[in-house]
Amino acid sequence: MDSGVLIESFAEFAKSKNVDRPTMIRILEDVFRTMIRKKYEVDDNFDIVINADKGDLEIWRFREIVDDNSEDIWDYDKICLTDARKIEPDFEIGEEVAEEIKLVDFGRRAVMTARQTLIQRIKDLEKDILYQKYKDLVGEIISTEVYQILSREVLLMDNEDNELSIPRNEQISKDRFRKGESVRAIVDRVDMVNGSPKIILSRTSGEFLERLFESEVPEVYDGLITIKKVVREPGERAKVAVESYDDRIDPVGACVGMKGSRIHSIVRELQNENIDVINFTDNMELYIARALSPAKISTMKILEEEGRVSVYLKPDQVSLAIGKGGQNIKLASKLVGLEIDVFRELSEYEEEDVDLDEFADEIDGWIIDELKRIGLDTAKSVITLEPADIVKRTDLEEETVKALFEILNKEFEK
Repeated sequence: MDSGVLIESFAEFAKSKNVDRPTMIRILEDVFRTMIRKKYEVDDNFDIVINADKGDLEIWRFREIVDDNSEDIWDYDKICLTDARKIEPDFEIGEEVAEEIKLVDFGRRAVMTARQTLIQRIKDLEKDILYQKYKDLVGEIISTEVYQILSREVLLMDNEDNELSIPRNEQISKDRFRKGESVRAIVDRVDMVNGSPKIILSRTSGEFLERLFESEVPEVYDGLITIKKVVREPGERAKVAVESYDDRIDPVGACVGMKGSRIHSIVRELQNENIDVINFTDNMELYIARALSPAKISTMKILEEEGRVSVYLKPDQVSLAIGKGGQNIKLASKLVGLEIDVFRELSEYEEEDVDLDEFADEIDGWIIDELKRIGLDTAKSVITLEPADIVKRTDLEEETVKALFEILNKEFEK
């Protein structure tokens, strides 16, 4: 393979990978200098001239002419007079010899190795460019196209045919992907796997929801409304705390839009995820009350040192505060940064109710503690619920809950 074919084929390959000209020339020169060092040990006295457009390559070796008996004759940048006059008969001692080295002089194996090295260098460069591109896009939403659906991940392509991945745990449970469809997701991270960048996307992160608000609500994008915190149960429920420093702007109203016009597109994108938008405030009691919406709190006691807050509600508000599968109270706790304990206020007609601690001789203490953890501290507060609901909200097994109900119901049958 001559130099013209080698350089032209490399130049075409480099252009197909969108490698700029200076980088392409630098790679060529690096590879040829490696060839020189392998054959001549040093490359300090060599010049390389490359014309990538024409496929031209010139390698020049420069040496100073010394007397045949000189001690310097073995230096890499010296040549004896006799050898110099074989190149040009009228050379004299002290002059410099410029000798052109042809690519063929390096041998066929060296040239083939150079070709493989050039291709590998471009592929490595391509990986570096891809890694840096998506490293800079972490936290941003991108649009991709589904091209392969696997058991543990969905593979997608961007507009430059780069492969990206949404692992199962980064997908909303209700997501149903089809080959060829467009998918929006956030760039979550870029990992290096076996020397190649693996771009991981996410549709479950709070940041994805935050970016969606930026794209749908101009006031958020412009910074007039600040998203203070986002917590999610992906595909099920989310709470978003917002704040505006401009008194003329209603941050909740702006995010929801007229008749929900702005938030509807976000809800659809997230497979009908129920999104609560609340006003952020530094008043912790008010913030907790808003976080537990739609439940209405009667009183509360904040224990900041313990990182907990006890809230007391009327019986008909307890289930609203806890929410389906405990989602509402779980998200509210994450939003305010405190563990929320829910307690029922007893009304007059409930005075006959019995505290769970009274059953300590029949019910294990850890079971009572588990019930109290979800706001159930009396017998009636337990038996007014469905057993299946308690199983879902606690770590109790179905048989344990069944036995529990039998014990509590007997108390009221008496």
